[in-house]
Amino acid sequence: MRKIFYEGRFFFIPLGIAAFLTLFGFIIMQLWNALIPAIFHLTPITFWQAIGLFILCKILFGFGKGGRWGPGGAPWMMRKQMREKFKNMTPEQKEKFKQKMQERMCGFRYQGFDKEMMDFETGQEKGTAEA
Repeated sequence: MRKIFYEGRFFFIPLGIAAFLTLFGFIIMQLWNALIPAIFHLTPITFWQAIGLFILCKILFGFGKGGRWGPGGAPWMMRKQMREKFKNMTPEQKEKFKQKMQERMCGFRYQGFDKEMMDFETGQEKGTAEA
């Protein structure tokens, strides 16, 4: 069975993609034609317009797996999560983490890194004074 699928992958994969596009095109067309004309008084769309709408939405809004930034979200969304993880580390774990980051960065230091880096022990950004 595995050999048949392996040899037929050039037939089955495009066939699966075509079936997927056909199914989603039909679903989008039916939803549009059932809802949009009644709500916004627009005309119904054809199957090919539904396929075009689906492709346009995929281009504009992403192809899944969390979009551009991955499942964790954008870097500015991860700051709070990292702050919480860092607060719960022991001093030895913090030092090990810092060492690993230095190894990954190969000694490169981003100019804004120290400015934007949080002092995780106090919860303040470096360079700001507590009021």
